[in-house]
Amino acid sequence: MGEQRRDSGSEGDAIRGTVRGTAPVPLSVLDLVTVGSGYTAAEAVRTSVEIARTAETRGYHRMWVAEHHSMPAVASSSPAVILAHLAAHTRTLRLGSGGVMLPNHAPLVIAEQFGTLEAMAPGRVDLGLGRAPGTDGATAAALRRQEGLRQDADDFPRQLAELIRFLDDDFPDGHPYSRIHAVPGPVQGRTPGGVQSADRPSIWLLGSSGFSAQLAGRLGLPFSFAHHFAAAHTIPALRLYRESFRPSPVLSEPYASIGVSAFAADDPQEAGRQVLASALAIMQLRLGRPGLVPSPEEAAAHRLSRAEREFVDSWLADVVHGDPGTVRAGLDALVARTGADELVITANAHTPAARLRSYELIADAYGFPKDAAAVTD
Repeated sequence: MGEQRRDSGSEGDAIRGTVRGTAPVPLSVLDLVTVGSGYTAAEAVRTSVEIARTAETRGYHRMWVAEHHSMPAVASSSPAVILAHLAAHTRTLRLGSGGVMLPNHAPLVIAEQFGTLEAMAPGRVDLGLGRAPGTDGATAAALRRQEGLRQDADDFPRQLAELIRFLDDDFPDGHPYSRIHAVPGPVQGRTPGGVQSADRPSIWLLGSSGFSAQLAGRLGLPFSFAHHFAAAHTIPALRLYRESFRPSPVLSEPYASIGVSAFAADDPQEAGRQVLASALAIMQLRLGRPGLVPSPEEAAAHRLSRAEREFVDSWLADVVHGDPGTVRAGLDALVARTGADELVITANAHTPAARLRSYELIADAYGFPKDAAAVTD
């Protein structure tokens, strides 16, 4: 099957991407720079680079990294740093945050970080923004160094508007920030001798409830829902986003991706072993005992209580896993059920080689090119 563009216009193309092979929608990657038992953070970062290279070569549309804190198994606490490293090892793959947790940071700092990333990788940077802290309350307080955490989280629309103004450098005259500029940014193009960059990071709103869905719709922005840990709310949130949508200079119609846990292996039993290890890591996190992702052997040796078994079974019910054909069928069914415009796949498992292989197998299952750069539209 030939390549298909899902919309026209430069920013619309960057958002909507290209459908590869026989996939129902564009496929992308969400990475947590996962650290498994027996591995170091340095090894996890190297694996993320290899995943980025594979994603680019095989034709995945984008790769996002997620901000989390105080979690031994997740080494992506600083998305901008990770993304700069990935930018140095890729040429065409879109890169972005899935997401940066806006309440944790001053909007000016985010505008500076992602303006810098845009200068490093022009035309291929996404700025996905979340409203939650991405950690526990004590860690959130340590990040922000201030009181009123709940008030800050609920102030998301104001923070978002401030961030957009910094990115566009268009605070009105008389505003306290009218003489403050995010650099790199548009101000350089208005400075004598300066040349304006042609691109700006594409802003996405991320969420696991209806709040960001409705806000993204009202602003005419793309929206990504965290189906991988809030599956029960996926369809209502996407419906709310589409019903709330107002056309904007960014999008003429709604565009919604969903994050999905999917893991393929040549041997379906190995896929089951890997996702069980991931489920146990999530369980320990929910119990307030975060640790590394256990090895499949460690996971198999763990004796589950009845309550633990119920949690693991519930979690695995929303993980698409098995041999490549089974995963493909599961992803196709998910698109048909939700109407998602894009799938952002996360393979959160213990073993680096197995995670990398999973993305290759999914690409093969859909007939993706072996070298997407050699394919012409």
